[in-house]
Amino acid sequence: MDIALNEEVQSELQKPVFISWSSGKIKALHGDETEGTLITNLKRGVVSLLQLQPHASTIVEEDASGSCQVTYTVSNHSIVKTKDLLSCTKPKMGYASPNKMFGIQWQPSSRSLYVVKDSLLQSVLAEESHMLSLVLRSTTGVKISSRQELKLVSSTPSPAVAAEESLENVLASIEGQHQPLAIASLPFRRGCTHCPSLTAYLKTFDSQQAKMDISKAATTWQFQRFIQMLRSAKKRDVLQLLKRAPEKMLPFVVEAAVAAQSVPALAALSDFLDFSKEPGSLLETFLYAAAFSPRPTKELLRLVLDKLDGKQMAPEVRDTGMVALGSLVGKLCQQQLCGLQEVKHGMETILTGLRSAEKEHEAVIHLLALGNAQLPSTIPTLLEHAEKGPTAVAAAAISALRQFRAWHITSEVKRAMRRIFHEKRKSYEKTCRLAAAEILLDNTPLSMDVINILLAAHHLGTEAATFLLLKVQSSLHANHHPARKIMSDIMRDPRINNYNHFSKAGISSSFSGPLTATKELLSTFGLDLLFLEGGFLRKSVSDFSLLSQDWHLRAAQVTIEAQGMESMLGENTLEGEEGPELTAGMSAIFFDVQLRPIIFFKGYTDLMAKVLLSSGEPTSVVKGNLLLMDHHQVIPLQSGLQAVVKLQGGLGLDISANVDVNIWEQELKTSVDTRGSLTIDFQAELDTPFLHTTLRSQTEAETSIYFDTILRFSSSPVLMCLQLREDQVPYREVFTISTSAGNQSSTIRKGRQGTVPAQEFALHQANSEMCHLLLTAEEGA
Repeated sequence: MDIALNEEVQSELQKPVFISWSSGKIKALHGDETEGTLITNLKRGVVSLLQLQPHASTIVEEDASGSCQVTYTVSNHSIVKTKDLLSCTKPKMGYASPNKMFGIQWQPSSRSLYVVKDSLLQSVLAEESHMLSLVLRSTTGVKISSRQELKLVSSTPSPAVAAEESLENVLASIEGQHQPLAIASLPFRRGCTHCPSLTAYLKTFDSQQAKMDISKAATTWQFQRFIQMLRSAKKRDVLQLLKRAPEKMLPFVVEAAVAAQSVPALAALSDFLDFSKEPGSLLETFLYAAAFSPRPTKELLRLVLDKLDGKQMAPEVRDTGMVALGSLVGKLCQQQLCGLQEVKHGMETILTGLRSAEKEHEAVIHLLALGNAQLPSTIPTLLEHAEKGPTAVAAAAISALRQFRAWHITSEVKRAMRRIFHEKRKSYEKTCRLAAAEILLDNTPLSMDVINILLAAHHLGTEAATFLLLKVQSSLHANHHPARKIMSDIMRDPRINNYNHFSKAGISSSFSGPLTATKELLSTFGLDLLFLEGGFLRKSVSDFSLLSQDWHLRAAQVTIEAQGMESMLGENTLEGEEGPELTAGMSAIFFDVQLRPIIFFKGYTDLMAKVLLSSGEPTSVVKGNLLLMDHHQVIPLQSGLQAVVKLQGGLGLDISANVDVNIWEQELKTSVDTRGSLTIDFQAELDTPFLHTTLRSQTEAETSIYFDTILRFSSSPVLMCLQLREDQVPYREVFTISTSAGNQSSTIRKGRQGTVPAQEFALHQANSEMCHLLLTAEEGA
């Protein structure tokens, strides 16, 4: 496309800039600071070509790209300069999520060729490229290339060198204003003329009732548009929207306002939310939206602290606030903001609450909050509660430790886990011992630990031993498991791998396997089922994880636990073990954020009341919209132009769980239903006074995943069926390229759509056979 520059642009480009240049290094740059930023950046790009050294070396230079490490290689009449763009330091531009899995992979390169003859620069050819793609999907990306060429056209003899003068005196003798300018390009942001406006939306709000089916992509796209509106909106407009929104739409607006994280939006939320009056569900919506924020700010943390500080509120809301507080503190620390006063206050609030906890439940919540924060400094506190606390407290502390990355599981942590598993100082409930064993097995395990755990397994009882041995066997088949090689070597020893150790006949199981695999991403499903010796389910853990490069993310983990069933079934607890109260509950982790645990029933009376009065409706685990990806990157090209890359990914999620106990049929059914939609908007743009180009990729998908278990106790052994199935997945992708220059513009749009067929996952052969028996019997009943 031929570009014709208008007179104003031509006039600004012809204004001179002045440099102080000595031995190939630019000492200073002066120009008119009132001219447009982009015009000055273009001049910086030309000036940057004059930075060169005549000898081989690696140094730090400043040019339009920032202060960067460059390497010179010299041969004959040519000099090659290679710039490490990843090393550049420059004014802060844009933002990124601390969770790199949901970010953008950037691979830049820069190479300049100088031709010098007789100490005179003849030509410069500078080329740079930037490859940017989604970490989770490298096929969605863009390549940005920039090329500059400078040639010597003619030369004239220079005048005699004048007497040495200061730079200021020389500039003073030249007509015009010449202020000192930074050599590095400055960020530029053009006002958006086509962005959605909250003011305009409010004018027609009464006639716009958005559908709030969270599992549909249309709702998730609407969520992302609301975020864009709220980021540029004024406080009074946001507050007006909150006040006028219908009751069913209000959680949606609150989630969008939190995701926007603009100062006006947070100020409006502060005025609108009253923790002593608002319904608990809306307050929990706000708190969970804060907890799931991909890149929280200190203003958001300050707002949460303010709402929790000294206020009278429902216990459930306070518990949710505490786990959200832990998540916010952890994510801010991942952004290297641990030193903020708000972060210190948040951490002290959690620790103070833990120290002053009078009830087990209060201690559990604060320990889970520490797990969300994942601060290494709190590990000694977690270890103390894991070793010395009562069962519920110890279990919560170990659960919190399992959220830490492998490099934080030090030798001190492993020694404590050995003491718990082998009961060196006191007796522990089996689930605590098994959780301690899993920490040892999942974090760069030692051969000694694997062997000792296998040898000690048969002392745990049939079900716990079966569970642990199957856990070890499952890791042997998982290529990504850190203990796979060590366990494979150990299994060659017949003293360990023999019938005596691996012939346990319990019904507990542990299974893990891949769901989908691409070049960048492996998604896995894991299922752990631990039964009591009498056949009743003690603990069920279903886990969906994402693995990419060196990153591991627990996308969804739902745990259902039942305690105290031994007494109901007439069993005696083992000597030294505590006899907990009859209880059943659920806890969940989504995107590495632990949610507030939910209690189904507590005590036999509560159980019977809920069995008799149950409506059969599932319990909502999480329901709402969250901003999964939020990336804005400004790339200053050496030419002085500016490229901007944006990524925004929204997720609508509706997860519910149900436990159905049929005493008359002696049957237990559990179900975890997940419905969701994912939308990803990825775009790159080049914006100049004379050219605007945008490349955009928009992707959407909807899915429903169901995990059901059926257990029948009327026969011996207990019959159990596990089912994991996925409905068909409709998806759509749209690619758009738009270019405008002067009065010319063009838009090219292409797309594709399709449906991934529904599927049911075969977990293992024995399960398939058991499901056939149970489901056939149900159909014949």
